[in-house]
Amino acid sequence: MKENKVIGLDFIIDKLTNSVENVVTGDSFATEISLLKSSDLKNVSKKKNWLFDWNYEFKQPERDVYKLTIVNNSAIIQGLVCLEVKEDHVYMHLVESSPFNKGKDKVYTGVSGNLVAFACKLSFQRGHFGNVSFVSKTQLIEHYEKSLGAIHFGGRLMIIETKSALKLINKYFKD
Repeated sequence: MKENKVIGLDFIIDKLTNSVENVVTGDSFATEISLLKSSDLKNVSKKKNWLFDWNYEFKQPERDVYKLTIVNNSAIIQGLVCLEVKEDHVYMHLVESSPFNKGKDKVYTGVSGNLVAFACKLSFQRGHFGNVSFVSKTQLIEHYEKSLGAIHFGGRLMIIETKSALKLINKYFKD
């Protein structure tokens, strides 16, 4: 059995966009978020330059892994988030942009913000008022406070509360 250790999240909110935005052209593309399927796992492996073991996350019964894709292009995964609905909030285990959406040569901005906004939306849908928590890498605590409106709750624990959650949701989900 694999040891359940807490990983500090280290995703970067490069830009809060209304969808995802092409870095070169500035064009925006509508996105959709759906559950990751077992058939997707071969494309999100460490062999394909993903950092995390998404196969492991996928197999955890209390968690759901969601994929972000561009509308009418569901074969290409832009990013992933692993969420667990708790008694009073949603916990974000992992967030990762696809390898081609990282670094100075990334194709799209807005992927991580889109996935975090989805976690907030799911929290509202489950009656948790948009409350989301996650453990941050120490050096990114201030980044999450500024970019997401997250609150540093002590240690490396970060919380997104209702007001900040609504701002994120209204940025990404206008339906």
